[in-house]
Amino acid sequence: MRPRVTVQDSALRSGDFSLRISPVRSSDAGLYEARVAHNTELLSCRLQLGVVTVTLSQPSPVVENEPLLLSCNSSHRARLVETCWFHKGHLLPTSRPFCFWRGAHFMLRPAMSDAGSWRCQLRYSDDEIVSATYNLQILGNVLLLSGTGFSGPSNPIVYAAAGSAAD
Repeated sequence: MRPRVTVQDSALRSGDFSLRISPVRSSDAGLYEARVAHNTELLSCRLQLGVVTVTLSQPSPVVENEPLLLSCNSSHRARLVETCWFHKGHLLPTSRPFCFWRGAHFMLRPAMSDAGSWRCQLRYSDDEIVSATYNLQILGNVLLLSGTGFSGPSNPIVYAAAGSAAD
């Protein structure tokens, strides 16, 4: 995984054995284990890394008013039962020109008013909820999507947006 993985050597003395992956890729999903031997003591920690990916139906930038499909997926193994999309913190109403299909979000004619924070939320059959947040920028006739964060359940599973960093 080099050169995408680093360990902060200076933090080791204070007991911080954190691993940093940047950028995270879909293939990074899986079980990670740290083992530390100090004197006669052996310490270990296990962590499951889940990855959330958002992809565009066409390469960025996208021309304004052209159909756009955003796909939101995660490495979680349970059956996906619900996908919700939020724009600027508000759940999208079904009456607007949006369509949802297996974690995807379809915008028939993206406009300047569609700019801002977007969050996809995936709920699975085991009641696990995973989400990713993105900042959608529309500049004139060009549409840009950039990742701004990720969120997910607390330990022992961590979700990171593909292309972002995971600590």
